[in-house]
Amino acid sequence: MTDQLRVDNLELHLPDGQCLVRGMSFSIKAGQVLALMGPSGSGKSSILSWLTGTADPRLRARGEIWLGNQQLDNLPTEKRRLGLMLQEDYLFPHMSVGDNLHFGLRGGTRQSRELRVSKALEDAGLPGVERRDPATLSGGQRARVSLIRTLLSDPCALLLDEPFSGLDTALREQIRLFTWASASRLPVLLVTHDLADIPDGAKIITIGESRPVNDSPQPKSL
Repeated sequence: MTDQLRVDNLELHLPDGQCLVRGMSFSIKAGQVLALMGPSGSGKSSILSWLTGTADPRLRARGEIWLGNQQLDNLPTEKRRLGLMLQEDYLFPHMSVGDNLHFGLRGGTRQSRELRVSKALEDAGLPGVERRDPATLSGGQRARVSLIRTLLSDPCALLLDEPFSGLDTALREQIRLFTWASASRLPVLLVTHDLADIPDGAKIITIGESRPVNDSPQPKSL
């Protein structure tokens, strides 16, 4: 069973000393979504980059990241096992869809990896597209492939930074449903400006105010 993701006493300061976040703590259980909201420049994406260990080194940070009983903030990025999905899908244009999905897969035989990729595409409603050029896919197809690639790396938690904002209205709902179903066993941290992106049962933290508003529950179930 996946452990909960926990952040304790996070503080973030810009190089000029401006405080983005002070005293933020939260926990996300497996199967739970926590949404992070706030105006542009309030530090939402900086929190995600701090979690993944990819923050600008000029950003001064203090706090702890825990996944179950393991502390992550003292580990390099590649050992944190945090899956990240951004607004842009960042599929490699020089690789086929299948090669994009094989990228990051580790362990097992080549045949077993190919079976995992084929099954993931079939489950996503995209059977037989392994040889396709990513440029030939629709926006919704690319979003699904991007999420599949993230999940195939076997993350212990999923971080989403405005992953639906580049899609039209009809596709957004489709990809939202696919995302929540696919990540239903993971702790998920979602950064968004749109309340409609937040699934039933999620909690919300709003930053950029006098203090973070922590874990405001939504009256719905995941």
